[in-house]
This record gives sequence, structure tokens and C-alpha cells, in this order.
Amino acid sequence: MSVSTNTWIVRPQPNPTARARLFCFPYAGGGASAFRTWPQYLPAGLELCALQLPGRENRLHEEPFTHTTPLVEALAKQIIPFLNKPFAFFGHSMGALISFEMARYLQRRKFNMPRLLLISAHRAPHLPYKHMKIHNASLQALEKRLRGLNGTPPEVFEQEELMTLVAPLVRADFAICETYQYEKQEPLKCPISVFGSLDDGEVNYAELCAWYTETPHPVTIRLYEGDHFYLQNKVEPFLAAVTEDLYRYLPLRF
Repeated sequence: MSVSTNTWIVRPQPNPTARARLFCFPYAGGGASAFRTWPQYLPAGLELCALQLPGRENRLHEEPFTHTTPLVEALAKQIIPFLNKPFAFFGHSMGALISFEMARYLQRRKFNMPRLLLISAHRAPHLPYKHMKIHNASLQALEKRLRGLNGTPPEVFEQEELMTLVAPLVRADFAICETYQYEKQEPLKCPISVFGSLDDGEVNYAELCAWYTETPHPVTIRLYEGDHFYLQNKVEPFLAAVTEDLYRYLPLRF
């Protein structure tokens, strides 16, 4: 992967002539590498920028954030210089929440706004967190929750040292989600595309549909077979749908 001098933003295939950018926000415990194969499925005129948050992959020894507001404020300083082209935000699970708050931050401060917000596997932010909070729970409880989400490689659970290594990051990321406090603000001035799965124990169809309250612009809902990490096995059809929406809102056609 190609990493810019900005350690927060990873560009798997840097494209200086790109007409637009897609910023991808990772799920809890995930990093920029989750998006490394995506450029091959996306329009040639689009540059993918994957967010690398502290505490993971090449930033493993940095302290991870545990609350949304300081994370968004720190991220804004890094991402704003890259907003000189039309862009969209994508976020899965925790990444969806962060991308939403990042969009609201930009709107409040009159910066360029995403032309489209792509949300995956996260309830509308004004809805309460309905699961047991585990960021301070035992290692066994944390492992049980991760197994249920079905997004962690099996070898993590098979090696106690590896589980102990990733636990602090996972706890920090869960703290971001579990301590989040929604504040009512002006609706977003951009459309929202919402993606989810039919068998996701974390978020249901009604909770996905509730995103319509966050914007007066069009909100589309798409559902796929699978669980919370449905897109791991649905990359091509999922990114085909993403591409369809990107063509609608970004200047990608010559």
C-alpha cells in the first residue's frame, strides 16, 4: 500500500489526476488495509483514501481515541487539505458513525461537504445504543462479542497473546461507539446511501431506514444477505452499487 506523508490517509493507488475522492472510515478494530483491494472495483477517475486511525497497523504503538469528538477534531486537521476535489465519505459500523460526525463537523465550519455519505451497518445516530456495553468488560466477554460479529480472523482467538495485543484497540473503538452522545443539529446538506444486511444482529431494517431524519436529500436503502460483515463476501456487488451512487453524485464521467 502507498502511504502519503500524512499518516492518517492511505491511498492504495495514488491518482493525482483523479476527478474525485472517496474517503473510507474503518470499523472497530479495523484499519486502512480493509480497503486495499477496493480501487480495482471503483471508477478509474476516483482516488480512494482510506483512513488510518491511531492504534492499528502501521500506527499500532500510538494511543487510540476513545471518544468521538476529539477523534473528529484531530482527523479534521488531516483530512481538510484533501478536500480540494469533489468527494464522498464511506463508513462501515464504527466508521459510519465517525464519517457522519466528520460530515457534520465540516458543515458546521463551512468547509467543503461530501457530495454523498455512504453508511454501512450502523443504526441512525439518534437511536439509542441497545447492546450491552463491553469496552470495560472482561476479556472473555469481549471475545464473545467479537465472535458474534464474525468479522475477526479466527487466528486472533486461537492465540492468547494476539487477543491480548488487539484487546486495547478493540476496547477503545467500542468505547467510541458506546459513549457516543447524539446532539441534534442542522440536517446534512447531502444525500445518504445506506447499506445493511438481512441477518445483522447489530442493526435492523427500521434502524437503517431511520437515517432519513438526518437529511432532506434523498436516502436510499440497500440490503444484502449476510451478517454484520456482509460486505466481506459481497465486495463486487456491493461496490457495484457504491459505484452507481458515486456516478450519480460525483463528476466522474468525462
